[in-house]
Amino acid sequence: MDIFEFATKLMAMDEETWMRHANPISGWSRIFTFPFVILAFWSRQWIGWWCLIPITVISLWSFLNPRIFPRPVSTDNWASKGVLGERAFTQNKNKTGNILPTHHIKAAKTLTLITGIGSIILVYGLVVLQIWPTLLGASAVFLGKMWFVDRMEWLFEDIKDNEPFNSWLY
Repeated sequence: MDIFEFATKLMAMDEETWMRHANPISGWSRIFTFPFVILAFWSRQWIGWWCLIPITVISLWSFLNPRIFPRPVSTDNWASKGVLGERAFTQNKNKTGNILPTHHIKAAKTLTLITGIGSIILVYGLVVLQIWPTLLGASAVFLGKMWFVDRMEWLFEDIKDNEPFNSWLY
């Protein structure tokens, strides 16, 4: 099991959840949650163990977010296609055969590595409560993730005419 399959299983992403997450409101609201994640962990400086309350709320929101929004009216937009590309990418090994272009797979793995390195720096900054590693790590995570979503949108554009992906676009 690789990191992508692990993340999908951890979030319990089934077909209905993926389609609800393809709602642009779901995608964008998760992106804008990121600063609050950092703030929740940093808040231990000010409120001690009470920081577990905002951490729990943010964690719950992250899990519920792809489930609470309805399916989008249309998936013909950048945010929806980014989510659908991510879905195709994470399911590539198990359900769709090997039809994804290798250049997208290599790029996605590279961007995930960048995001992972940024996460390590971010966690270090949050553990030692130092602003510069926190900001550097957060920037790498955010930019890596946004670039990843953009790459997933490009991937989806390249595969949208194939089965089963053509049924995801409406």
